[in-house]
Amino acid sequence: MLIHPTIDNLKSLKLFAMASALENQQTTKSSLELSFEERLGILVDAQLAANDSKSLKTRLSKAKLRMSACLEDLDHKAGRGLDKTLIASLATSVWISRRRNVIIEGKTGAGKTYLACALAHQGCRDGYSVLYARAPALFEDLSIARAVGTFKTSLAALAKIRLLVLDDFAMAPMTDEQRKNLLEVVEARYEKGSTILASQMPQELWHEIIGDPTFADAILDRLVHNAHKMKLAGKSMRAQKIESDG
Repeated sequence: MLIHPTIDNLKSLKLFAMASALENQQTTKSSLELSFEERLGILVDAQLAANDSKSLKTRLSKAKLRMSACLEDLDHKAGRGLDKTLIASLATSVWISRRRNVIIEGKTGAGKTYLACALAHQGCRDGYSVLYARAPALFEDLSIARAVGTFKTSLAALAKIRLLVLDDFAMAPMTDEQRKNLLEVVEARYEKGSTILASQMPQELWHEIIGDPTFADAILDRLVHNAHKMKLAGKSMRAQKIESDG
């Protein structure tokens, strides 16, 4: 049997990994000794692996993560405030499936963004849609969306994201428009997706930063009550890197 037409047909079906695996089988004696079912299984596995890799690449591209970070590369040195047990639990992404949130506090350079991006990267690996945004930038985008009449569309898109990372959250007192937009986002996503909040400001000050007590209560009740919390400590990781490089 001529195998080349089959390979060409697989390529026309965009089953490129399957076609490549079949070509490899034809040049590998050990593969030719396998049963039909075994060879077919190898071809299917190759295509599935390629599809998974392509899907992950797409999710990571759409996530727009600020850093290329992985949980495996976290620095667990003493004094950083990293709870290894909690990190191990979060690494399963079960918290995302349960629509729970994560709050990461810490001073500048403590590693908040890295940890947030590492958790988000793991979420992508586990098949969830992710979006990273700095809170100030998101507020600006939502303000523009209101002005041009696309706010509902933007809100609907945010509601579909399974994991939203809000970095630099509660950095400065919010305007009336910002807290209204934030409440809209939080309400649209409530019990539909998870949120990571990374902030330099202690959670105890968020109510004051949001400003209006009614809005603050509504926003924080939805974000905080079911959240896993971590407070990072220690010397600035950026400062340590500069010292080590010097």
